[in-house]
Amino acid sequence: MAGSIFFVVLLVVAVFAVSQAVVTVRQGYEYTLERFGRFTMTLRPGFTLIIPFVDRIGRKINMMEQVLEIPGQEIITKDNAIVSVDGVVFYQVLDAAKAAYEVSDLFSAIVNLTTTNLRTVMGSMDLDETLSKRDAINAKLLTVVDAATEPWGIKITRVELKDIRPPADIVNAMGRQMKAEREKRANILEAEGMRASEILRAEGAKQGQILQAEGRREAAFRDAEARERSAQAEAKATELVSTAIEGGSAQAINYFVAQKYVEAMTAFATSPNAKTIFMPFEASALVGSLGGIGELVKAVRPTGDAPVVVPTPPKPTRTPRANPFTEDEAQ
Repeated sequence: MAGSIFFVVLLVVAVFAVSQAVVTVRQGYEYTLERFGRFTMTLRPGFTLIIPFVDRIGRKINMMEQVLEIPGQEIITKDNAIVSVDGVVFYQVLDAAKAAYEVSDLFSAIVNLTTTNLRTVMGSMDLDETLSKRDAINAKLLTVVDAATEPWGIKITRVELKDIRPPADIVNAMGRQMKAEREKRANILEAEGMRASEILRAEGAKQGQILQAEGRREAAFRDAEARERSAQAEAKATELVSTAIEGGSAQAINYFVAQKYVEAMTAFATSPNAKTIFMPFEASALVGSLGGIGELVKAVRPTGDAPVVVPTPPKPTRTPRANPFTEDEAQ
């Protein structure tokens, strides 16, 4: 009976010793092995045998990248503005032994280290810089915290600020500032548009005046050319008449005088201001004029030739014109 009990006890001790000797490390973790309380080695993922009752598992370290929340806190900026900031830290354990034995509380150490450096970095910046330079703050925090946690076997991969919350009065002031800035930009753009419009109008008016001046110059040139050609034609006609008279053709001067006479009579007949035309021409005066022209012809041709035939002027007549008014209107 006693032997049976001893055998059972021995079997239980053997099973317990075997269970203590076999260690299975999960993937993503590393265990520290302590022998009589002293660190000896790090157990990698997989199956491992240890000496029972001599060796024991010290710490189970997570080797995967982890996220640590940085609690919100109030920070006073360089320009004495109070902002509330919170963030996250991404880190990974590279050395399980250092992470287990170089620092007492790894999580608390990382949080406190990040918080103090966050106050230092943001406290040296203005409010506008803290709101617009998040990338610079993150990069600076990453450099500082990573250098501080390197002796702990920790690699800080990223530091990100989740939210920056200024006070309500500062937010309202920033809103008014943004509105004023946008109104300023709108006024500047409107003024620039008006200036460009006025410049375009002035350019258009200038081009219009230039074209009008060129048109007037061209018209004046054409008018002068027409007057020159008309004068040349008149001079040519006069020269031809003079040549004809000088050559002994008295009919030419008769034709010239009769033509001018008819033109003058036509001008009187087409006058719009008279209903009745009187012809107060004195035949003697007209004959005297024609006689003077005849003397000119004789002076040109001193030799005896055919006399100049002067046309007899018509007798004065009165030509009634149609009355545009009716009989009732005339009354």
